[in-house]
Amino acid sequence: MKKHLLYLLLLSCAALSAQTNTQELIDKLTLDEKIYFLIGTGMDIPGVPDDAKPAEAVVGSTSNKVEGAAGTSYAVPRLNIPSVVFADGPAGIRISPERESNPGQTFYATAFPTASSLSSSWNTALAAQVGEAFGIEGRDYGVDFLLAPALNIHRNPLGGRNFEYYSEDPVLGGMITAGFVNGVQSTGLGATIKHFVANNSETNRTALNTVVSERALREIYLRGFKIAIEESNPWAVMSSYNKINGTYASENKELLTDLLREEWGYQGFVMTDWFAGTDAVAQIKAGNDLLMPGTAAQFNAIKKAVEAGELDIKTIDRSVKAILDAYQKTFAFKGYEASGKTNLEEHKAIARKAAHEGMVLLQNVENTLPLKPESKVAVFGTTSYETIAGGTGSGDVNKAYSVSLAEGLKQTALITDAELDAVYEAYVKEERAKIPPKAMFFLKDELVPEKSWTTAELEAIAAKNDVAVFTLGRTSGEFQDREEADDFLLTETEKALLTDLKKAFSAPGKSLVVVLNVGGVIETEFLKNHADAILLTWQPGQEAGNAIADILTGTVNPSGKLPVTFPVALNEVPSSANFPGKPLDPDAEKPANPLQGVPSEEIYKEGIYIGYRYFDSFEVPVSYPFGFGLSYTTFAYENLKAEADDVITLQFSVTNTGDAAGKEIAQLYIAAPQDGLEKPKQELKAFAKTALLQPGQSEQITFTVKPEDLAFYDTTKHAWIVAGGQYTFAVSGALNAVKLKATLVLSETVVEQTKALLTPEQAIEELSRK
Repeated sequence: MKKHLLYLLLLSCAALSAQTNTQELIDKLTLDEKIYFLIGTGMDIPGVPDDAKPAEAVVGSTSNKVEGAAGTSYAVPRLNIPSVVFADGPAGIRISPERESNPGQTFYATAFPTASSLSSSWNTALAAQVGEAFGIEGRDYGVDFLLAPALNIHRNPLGGRNFEYYSEDPVLGGMITAGFVNGVQSTGLGATIKHFVANNSETNRTALNTVVSERALREIYLRGFKIAIEESNPWAVMSSYNKINGTYASENKELLTDLLREEWGYQGFVMTDWFAGTDAVAQIKAGNDLLMPGTAAQFNAIKKAVEAGELDIKTIDRSVKAILDAYQKTFAFKGYEASGKTNLEEHKAIARKAAHEGMVLLQNVENTLPLKPESKVAVFGTTSYETIAGGTGSGDVNKAYSVSLAEGLKQTALITDAELDAVYEAYVKEERAKIPPKAMFFLKDELVPEKSWTTAELEAIAAKNDVAVFTLGRTSGEFQDREEADDFLLTETEKALLTDLKKAFSAPGKSLVVVLNVGGVIETEFLKNHADAILLTWQPGQEAGNAIADILTGTVNPSGKLPVTFPVALNEVPSSANFPGKPLDPDAEKPANPLQGVPSEEIYKEGIYIGYRYFDSFEVPVSYPFGFGLSYTTFAYENLKAEADDVITLQFSVTNTGDAAGKEIAQLYIAAPQDGLEKPKQELKAFAKTALLQPGQSEQITFTVKPEDLAFYDTTKHAWIVAGGQYTFAVSGALNAVKLKATLVLSETVVEQTKALLTPEQAIEELSRK
């Protein structure tokens, strides 16, 4: 620990010295070298047009410095400026596990639980611990920047990359992001928060125009980013693919300069998503400093604009300075020699712990869980034998191994049905062999189809076992959103098997446990009527099977709660009416280039009413509410004290009143006066997770609420305003599961005056409660 702190101190001191030399370096750079600083060294992808290929490296190509990394910067050897390495990694450092330069050595990274799982822990300290492990692996493998975390909003259950994102709520997402970023950057690795902003669907994402009101942008889609920047100061921000009200995010001066730099005061640099935008010069003018992964066409366009007087060299110098200020904090600039070896053993324990805390117990009829030692267990479902560690695309991880649930259960005191295991293992092997390998790594994985069973077979299995455990699996990834049929909804085979399993095991008085190994929300109404217990595990990383087994056996008490709402039906989610957008030309053909999309438009007619804000405000029943999660123990909340001064302070105690040790997540929801500006019924403003409380043990919790936390954005006044009137502060175990309540009367206050930004050209008829 002392060595780690000393290293960080030396890095910090060196960073201060380096920043004073930034201008000196800029003054020594030629025009070509400056332009090369604004683009990466490229990424050679089959099928990409020649003008999108890497630029010729006149100042030192570094595209293969760390094999499998997403990108690198140019080096300037004459000035001793090294290249820096960017690697994907929302669930783990994404690099190649093998290198031609190091035959016989492997570079596997730890596959941690996906973002939806991590946010279900509601544990910012855990997020920091996971982030620190990311940072250590990045450092040891030669990476300088992590292209993560991603904190876009779960706007619709079918979002293809929802597994990479944290929540439907910007406060939860922003705070978990900040914890993760602080952990990453404590090691000296730079973090990049993305995708800025409103990249909430994958369909036609590079040609999609997101039409959204300024209020919805500020209160929902931008708020998480603002929280993350204020609480963690990430070294970089990545602009998104989509247009926002007619202008590409990477070409949007209002977004990247007026709001991010001037209004928010952000001091880091901005990079594009890979191959985003269409106009390199517009991107630089807008304040998008680095164009990734870098192309010859971008270099030529920028140089031509400078020579023609269309792009001021001062603008280029501004971006070079922002980039160099960050680069000089990196391992590469410090001359750090990556060892190529990292502590995978220690990190797999962190991955297992994170998986524990992100699992959500949704149903537990008559204490079906935890399973009793030496219970005989019949393990059903192909995903029990091919448990899904994470999603696909840039969010995937090249890991050394992945533990299936079937494997994990064999390490416990439970007795699994060996004959049934053998049947499933043979079936999965045979069916997997029929599935061709993916053409490209970012395509969605194809899962083995579910196996069918006859009634007689199930009854025979039920006769010799005490409980059935069935895993239902789903996967998703980049470039495509999910479908309602056979994805959000259960397949007919799954429904038939669940129906028959429930009947076969219920008849002799035995139980059925359903494990949800999914990356996003699915329908659960059918499951609630066909399962005795439901455990949501999300995609829990490489230690999946071990972690799930720990929860099922009671070795670990589940403590996760939902970061999203599970609706009764997809059509009851308001964004479903316009998700994922519509092509401007219905007859347009899909481009051959996978990086391009069909020009489309997606209008956010639901406005601020996303997730629980809609269901709660419009009194629409849900399957499972935001913030919900069961435990193997119970908790009592007591002694609420509320005080208002410059800030509002709420103090209370949480006591474990059950028989098992456990952790509780306390949530603060605030209802504002409803006169004047329309508002949601209530909103999450703070949360805290207790330590592991033994039976009878208590913990004191304090929530601090600042005036800006209570403000809503008034687009007619272009200001954040705290409305005057009575506020209700509800300390809850989940949305509307109120434990303690206080009311305070506050005066109207203008918290911040801004200017109009990012307003749509067309009027939007948004949802309204009035």
